[in-house]
Amino acid sequence: MKIGIIGGGSIGLLFAYYLSGKHDVTLYTKTRDQASLIQSEGIHVIKGEEQLHARFEAFPIDEWNETCDITIVSVKQYQLSGLLAKLHSRMAGGGCYLFLQNGMSHLTGLSDLKASRIYVGSVEHGAAKINGNTVRHNGNGITRAAVFKGNPDLLAVFSSSVPPSFPVAIEKDYHKMLVNKLIVNAVINPLTAVLRVPNGELADNPFYFDLLKLLFEEVADSLDIDCKWEQFQNVVAVCKKTSQNRSSMLKDVEEGRPTEIDAILGYCLESAEERKIETPLMRAFYSCIKGREYKREGN
Repeated sequence: MKIGIIGGGSIGLLFAYYLSGKHDVTLYTKTRDQASLIQSEGIHVIKGEEQLHARFEAFPIDEWNETCDITIVSVKQYQLSGLLAKLHSRMAGGGCYLFLQNGMSHLTGLSDLKASRIYVGSVEHGAAKINGNTVRHNGNGITRAAVFKGNPDLLAVFSSSVPPSFPVAIEKDYHKMLVNKLIVNAVINPLTAVLRVPNGELADNPFYFDLLKLLFEEVADSLDIDCKWEQFQNVVAVCKKTSQNRSSMLKDVEEGRPTEIDAILGYCLESAEERKIETPLMRAFYSCIKGREYKREGN
């Protein structure tokens, strides 16, 4: 397959490496400098003691066009609306897209696209970008994907053609799939970002674990989910499985980048307001993260 990947962050680099072994991959990056670096040196993946390397085409996003069998969009949630506005004029209407954003706020924008096939995904790999062409693969996981709009044919072809070490599982219900990931992100990301701790400390420290339980209850109520016990056990399992990982939101805070707090906890707050549910802890953690962003912006 001819695959385009938009976004040169940790997930974009990770997907580009693993898919380039079997597919014709082109990576589209935000800056021309990053594209030139990848074009000339390829990318490096650090996985445990292994140093992996791959080469493929790379260009700035401005040079993207709808000629791929499937385009994977891996930019952050807050970057998506601007990107879609930029790319919309180049969408002919027959394209196929897989969107890999955290949260669920982006679904409204996807409804307006004229693409014939739109898929959404949830990435469970641990990854950290080291520099413009180096990414650390911190933990093996799985990518779950589901149909948002159109025919599932290309998603089935795509999922069957990825390497065994980088599996893609097709889910029947995109909403349920994204809600399950949202619960994990809405609990772990804000807590680790405010407390400045790796994921595992939320399960190991009894005081942080109390906060984990309380925040989970509010998130679960805001999303009106069933099977609370199973969902809570999953959150705890993720903390333990990724115990040494620093969440994406914590890394964004540490490196002075915007966070995805609006797409994650902000979405839950909107849902709680619609249901007229009081969520003081969610509001407190949301305000803590937004306050850091406000300060970073020089206000």
